[in-house]
Amino acid sequence: MTTVQLFDAQATARLTPYPPLVDALERACIESVQGAIASPARLVVPLNDGAVMLSMPAAAHDLAIHKLVTVCPKNRERALPTIHGLVNVSDPDTGQLLFALDGPTVTGRRTAAVTLLAIRTFAPAAPRHVLLVGTGTQAAHHVEALAAVYPDARILVQGSSPRRAAEFCAAQASIAHVEPFVGEMATASIDVVVTLTTSRAAVYDEPARRDRLVVGVGAFTPEMVEIGARTIAGSWLYVDDFEGARHEAGDFIQAGVDWARVTPLAGAIEAREAGRRAEHAVAWPPAMPVVVKSVGCAAWDLAACRVARAALSA
Repeated sequence: MTTVQLFDAQATARLTPYPPLVDALERACIESVQGAIASPARLVVPLNDGAVMLSMPAAAHDLAIHKLVTVCPKNRERALPTIHGLVNVSDPDTGQLLFALDGPTVTGRRTAAVTLLAIRTFAPAAPRHVLLVGTGTQAAHHVEALAAVYPDARILVQGSSPRRAAEFCAAQASIAHVEPFVGEMATASIDVVVTLTTSRAAVYDEPARRDRLVVGVGAFTPEMVEIGARTIAGSWLYVDDFEGARHEAGDFIQAGVDWARVTPLAGAIEAREAGRRAEHAVAWPPAMPVVVKSVGCAAWDLAACRVARAALSA
């Protein structure tokens, strides 16, 4: 009987470096809308005390994956991680299990990589000032991702309190220079804002600005909202996963958006590439305010597993 390799959080991080992960996600975005990746809606099974089990499979011609994770909010009281789980990676021809990755690490890294892909797609140049709103695990993944791909960017952090922001920045000091945000959001020179909370009230609701990309990550249920209606009303709207966003993107749902206004991120990627191929290059990105909402799907987990498989084969 063949022994299947199981990679822990640190090993999973080593196998999924951010630069190739962003490239893999860009490919997966296109394949997903073309139907080349099967990624059904996640199955949610209730557990005790408000916890849930999430089943998220995806398959392409070259790989099949199944992420099975549990989310237990009361684990904070037990001094345990909120999320546990694995991503099993299989051969799509034989069904043979090839290896398994740490589920929370895959989720955190591919989610941060979607933000990097949004920046690559819409920012006219490498960002100089990035504001992270939130001080949780996903904010930590974003610090690492930004440091890996945009090492010259100044990373600012806004927490639920100045103390939380200061503590978070101190904890990230070995990865990048991170500092608490001090000032007025309306006048600050910030190229990218990334919201990373589970708030039920808007944490960012500034007038839409052409020179500021807004990426919403944290609100993942209809009851949650991070980006306010004022920002959304004045922006062009994009989502990483259109069908998932219609059910999960609380920011858009509570703002009552017309979904005809919302475009999959893949559409922007294709438009950017078409502009580059044009005989007379089309200016990209368009001069407009943009909000990108990220809700995630198993196709992005598959992209991470492709990167890990390539690293294992190198």
